[in-house]
Amino acid sequence: MSNEATVHAGTAKPAGDGIASYIDHTLLKPEASEAEVLKVCAEAAEYGFKSVCVNPVWVKTVTTALKGSGVLTCSVVGFPLGATPTDVKSFEARGAVLDGADEVDMVINIAAARAGDKGALADDIAAVAETVHAGGAILKVIIETALLTDEQKVLACQAAVEAGADFVKTSTGFNGGGATVEDVALMRNAVGPNMGVKASGGVRSLADAQAMIAAGATRIGASSGIAIVKGEQGSTAY
Repeated sequence: MSNEATVHAGTAKPAGDGIASYIDHTLLKPEASEAEVLKVCAEAAEYGFKSVCVNPVWVKTVTTALKGSGVLTCSVVGFPLGATPTDVKSFEARGAVLDGADEVDMVINIAAARAGDKGALADDIAAVAETVHAGGAILKVIIETALLTDEQKVLACQAAVEAGADFVKTSTGFNGGGATVEDVALMRNAVGPNMGVKASGGVRSLADAQAMIAAGATRIGASSGIAIVKGEQGSTAY
């Protein structure tokens, strides 16, 4: 990594400035280039976003680029389908944390949620949570609300609580649908007042973000972070 590619702390606005401190600035498209990843890092440092969320292959790049900026590095596991074995998710999570990820967003076993198998869900999440926490990072659990009934969403949230996760998250943004105010409120009610809730997928404006926060979200996953903080309308790209 060249010095020119590093985001220096002196050029960054402090994290925690209003709505920006809620936002995981996200670039998860599979064709993302290094230049695009570094651009997202520079934007996150400039606007004071909470984290930059990328695929595992970019974690080292992001960690290096964000050094000293106060912005966290976030990666994804079992993404976007959640249909990989638990030991593979744990291995992937361990690698991400070793590469510098401060946060890991994992996709649940969606089939288990649809089958009502809370035990299988909790076991899957707990194994990844143990790995992530051992590395000093936090775990967010993507339940993919668009593919679940309300009852199944609640079940998945309860499994995440039992498994020791730190957040529940609405969506990957890749499997149809996205965050809704109704789902965020349902998830907040299911996990109680102390666990994090991340609204992700389709949050593209300041009004969208504010509505999610009012419903109980404590984090916003978005590729439109700049538009959100500027009060503009973002694009549909994720």
